[in-house]
Amino acid sequence: MSDDDDYNLALDQAGEALSCAGRVVVLSGAGISAESGVPTFREAQTGLWARFSPADLASPEAFAKDPERIWAWYHWRRTLIARGGPNAGHHALAQLAEIKSLQTITQNVDGLHQAAGSRRVAELHGNIWRERCSECDHARLVPMAEAQGDAPVRCRDCGAMMRPAIVWFGEMLPQTALVAADAALAEADCVIVVGTSNQVYPAAALVDTAVAGATPVIEINPQETPVSQHVDHRLAASASRALPDLVARLS
Repeated sequence: MSDDDDYNLALDQAGEALSCAGRVVVLSGAGISAESGVPTFREAQTGLWARFSPADLASPEAFAKDPERIWAWYHWRRTLIARGGPNAGHHALAQLAEIKSLQTITQNVDGLHQAAGSRRVAELHGNIWRERCSECDHARLVPMAEAQGDAPVRCRDCGAMMRPAIVWFGEMLPQTALVAADAALAEADCVIVVGTSNQVYPAAALVDTAVAGATPVIEINPQETPVSQHVDHRLAASASRALPDLVARLS
């Protein structure tokens, strides 16, 4: 049997499991956005930023020490995201949400699920387009667009420095997102794990929970992960190929 035959057989079986599900949960990671040209967090330490460690660019201490540097890096990342935009995988999930009750739980901070049209998205690590004041309660969500310069952003209410509303090293994941994730997994009829290495905790614990349960789990990833041998259906392909193929099986 050829690789294409293996893929099509797995696709048929995964499509059947998905078609029987009323409530679907998607657990997404950096792999789905990498196809939009968005580097993963550690891959972003390249070029101009290669001499900095992740902790140099994503911690409260680093922000307090050099907010200009931190904002320059985030403006650069915002530009990459805006230029790439959502890909076929993101759009397929938005289409799936029109057919099924869908909750997406993502480790990504790029906002590309929402840009593609997904509405129920729980963000475990925050959102790069959301800003909050480092002093007062002011917060805002800015439009997805290429950065105009790299200057720090200041609060319009108190004048203090704004910061990206992203979970940095040493900070806790948002409780609301974790509660939403746990509740969705408890009620799911099918779970799709897409574009995640399943190695970064505590987010990977959600995948472990799904795999340990009775709910069918579909993994979409061209690379094997620690759970690949334990999921019910595995599609060894990119998100931009497998997700549209999977949704097409429901038409």
